[in-house]
Amino acid sequence: MEVGRSIVRVDAFDKVTGRAKYTGDLIDRPVLEAAILHSTIANGWVKAMDISAAQALPGVVRVLTCFDAPDIQYPTPGHPWSVEKAHQDVADRKLLNRRVRIYGDDIAAVVARDALTAKKALALIRVEYETCPVVLEPREAMATGTPPIHEEYPDNVLRHTVSEIPLPPDSGFQCAQEVLDCPGYHAFSGHYETQQVQHCHIENPVSWAYMEGGRITVVTSTQIPHIVRRVTGQALGIPWGQIRVIKPYIGGGFGNKQEVLYEPLNAWLCTQVGGRAVRLELSREETFQNTRSRHPISFDVRAAVDQDGRLMARECVLVSNQGGYASHGHAIAANAVTGFRQTYLDQIAHRSEAYTVYTNRSSPGAMRGYGIPQANFALECMMEDIALEMGLDPIAFRVKNLMPLGYVDPLNGITCHSTGAAACVEKGRQWIGWDALREKYQNQTGPLRRGVGMAVFSYKTGVHPISLETASARIVLSQDGAVQLQLGATEIGQGGDTVFSQMAAQAIGIPTEDVRIVSTQDTDTAPFDTGAYASRQTYVTGHAIKKAGTLFRRKLLDYAGELFPGAEGLDIRDRTVMDGAGNTLITLADLAMEAFYSLSHSEPVTAEATAHVKDNTFSFGCCFAEIEVDIPVGKIRVLRMVNVHDSGTLINPALAEAQVHGGMSMGLGYALSEEMKFDPKTGRLLNGNLLDYKLPTAMDHPELAALFVETCDSSGPFGNKALGEPPSIPVAAAVRNALRHATGVAVNTLPLSPQRLVEEFWKGGLL
Repeated sequence: MEVGRSIVRVDAFDKVTGRAKYTGDLIDRPVLEAAILHSTIANGWVKAMDISAAQALPGVVRVLTCFDAPDIQYPTPGHPWSVEKAHQDVADRKLLNRRVRIYGDDIAAVVARDALTAKKALALIRVEYETCPVVLEPREAMATGTPPIHEEYPDNVLRHTVSEIPLPPDSGFQCAQEVLDCPGYHAFSGHYETQQVQHCHIENPVSWAYMEGGRITVVTSTQIPHIVRRVTGQALGIPWGQIRVIKPYIGGGFGNKQEVLYEPLNAWLCTQVGGRAVRLELSREETFQNTRSRHPISFDVRAAVDQDGRLMARECVLVSNQGGYASHGHAIAANAVTGFRQTYLDQIAHRSEAYTVYTNRSSPGAMRGYGIPQANFALECMMEDIALEMGLDPIAFRVKNLMPLGYVDPLNGITCHSTGAAACVEKGRQWIGWDALREKYQNQTGPLRRGVGMAVFSYKTGVHPISLETASARIVLSQDGAVQLQLGATEIGQGGDTVFSQMAAQAIGIPTEDVRIVSTQDTDTAPFDTGAYASRQTYVTGHAIKKAGTLFRRKLLDYAGELFPGAEGLDIRDRTVMDGAGNTLITLADLAMEAFYSLSHSEPVTAEATAHVKDNTFSFGCCFAEIEVDIPVGKIRVLRMVNVHDSGTLINPALAEAQVHGGMSMGLGYALSEEMKFDPKTGRLLNGNLLDYKLPTAMDHPELAALFVETCDSSGPFGNKALGEPPSIPVAAAVRNALRHATGVAVNTLPLSPQRLVEEFWKGGLL
């Protein structure tokens, strides 16, 4: 069995020895260097630009401005084609912008012989602006009389959606509002807010572009090479086939590189200098300001709960700050309200309302969890607060209302094919010592107090049914009997190539060591796949691998059957073909040589298959945290933390544990310290670097534990389901709930930073 083995990552040796080649390692020399001029206003127009001094600087090849760029608006999200209007791509970007909508907007570019000259030239460009008032908050942007940031959206609302599940015919109620207002139920209302944070992947976005044979090749650090090809063609107004995209190893993305960032601009710059190679690499400051981030979202929630602690109805009104450009549009907000609905079952009604609003902030986009970390914070704080208001046990209250096995979402049809949610909660409860600590930490006094908290989550594995879910795989027999695996799915540091190799080996019946995966995707040769996002790869691409592997295995055995007519029950074991009696007939190495060089029937064996996946499923889990709070200084120290996951069958348990640890670390930063801060007058990002932006260090981490409850999901190719994004989801709520247990103070806004905690402790009478 190859699935279920904790084998070493297939790329481990090359990465730890520095032999792995990333985009920056592959750049041709000589190469021209590009640098971007960013606006020094957040809202307004570029009226005029003087580039004469910059163009005259020795070493400058070309200065191009917003007045030179194609007047083409294009979308940037890494979406496959969507069937729902709320999720369709919004084309509101241009290569360079006369209409400025964020501080640091792209308004001109310099191409020079070296990077230093390009930066010097930027300083020589003079810009005349017409300024407009800066609007950073959605409620202000939606207010009557606020000028539109995009003229097509006069109220600055990119999209507003309302959904309500059908009420049972015998409920006696006409709508969710009636249930929520029913005097027979406990009524709860709350307001929760999450902040804007950045991905902070190690490798900044970088690409280089050149022309060859009349076509543009872009080599880039991206999660979505096939979609980059399409969007670059759209942005330049040329056939997509004139674009070739190559993705080498990538130094992390977390969703930021699930967006088409600067590849179209780089491709266009290359065409403006005669097809010469042009490199465009962002600084860390540009990555913060000019790429993407996680949406800050506010939630106003209501709930009606009966005396037995069952959720009768809930309502969620969400407002998402989209910044200056649509990026992934309304998809994040829509996914957030969907996630808010799905973890727990409402007996009668559920209503959600979501607004995605343009402002002059740097634009958020996809980030690990795709709206669910925000929704989970609101949901799990709400569940904790209801339990405490009603005197219910917080765990028992959650378990009573959990999504049951066989649940079918009434609005999108996604089915709960398997669930270990309750078992995850019980496992985490035992590990942390919940019952003893809840009792021990009651009624504390003094400046140092401790508490334990927990949070539950559910997460969809893919994006079906709102978008196309398709992937392809190609398997090629090598002359030594091993196989080559080619995919359009991208390894982005998460260990994808390793589990893909294990899946192929399992389907064929060979050791994983005999699978040689091609990690570099080239859109001219790699099979089609929409990319790495939404924890979809082991599920969607896994189906394609299983399908291709099964076909490849059958072809191998058919060829062996020709060599050994009359042999029955042929099977592949231990790198050999065996008959039903267990006799070895031929090694795969010898079979390969025969297939390649036979004088009677030469047929190198290959198999390619596409999986169009029309299903989805839920993964589940929880987080338990024990913390210590220093009240006078507002400092939380996390003492212990455990995540317990039901991700179906684990393909590689060691990699799964590493995924969980990484996600928990990201969740800790989200909970305690990370926040992008903007000047309210200018819209300028104030802490766009890794000194002022407060990521947790190794010294800030507690003991982290990752546990699993394995189920076999019938819809997964190998019983597997989502794991990549879930680990970061429940951490912030678990820490907040532990804080409430320790202090009695409910802090409903992230991050739980010292400044915020001291303010809340003061309001709560602790200081």
